[in-house]
Amino acid sequence: MKCPFCGHSETQVVETRISEEGDFIRRRRQCSDCEKRFTTYERPDVNYPTIVKKDGRRIEYDRIKVLASMNLALRKRPVSTEQIDSAIERIEEKLLTLGLRELPSQRVGELVMRELKKLDKIAYIRFASVYRRFEDIDDFKTLVDEFRR
Repeated sequence: MKCPFCGHSETQVVETRISEEGDFIRRRRQCSDCEKRFTTYERPDVNYPTIVKKDGRRIEYDRIKVLASMNLALRKRPVSTEQIDSAIERIEEKLLTLGLRELPSQRVGELVMRELKKLDKIAYIRFASVYRRFEDIDDFKTLVDEFRR
């Protein structure tokens, strides 16, 4: 594994952990040149459904995009990295169990919203306001009222 800091090609595994669910392995590595540490994740290579965008384009599922959108909604919120990783794992598990070759991007957005709702209500409202393209304050009020019921 190449060091992400200095590019040196030799690193040592200093710690290995299997996730609670047993679906990936987390490895702490240390560069033998610059001695910095970094984390890698080993997970099975699986085929997620192709995502069909609103305009009809088809793209590959991208975990990094899902993580980025969740991190944006969760910015400055009291949610740990482990909680976010677990939420993404649940989303990916759902994508696989659906058994579909293609999936509308709206469905992925709904899965993300469901996980954010469990993690943090403010993050959920942030994400929903962009995802559902809120036009005015009444859209926010309607969503907040849903939580109060």
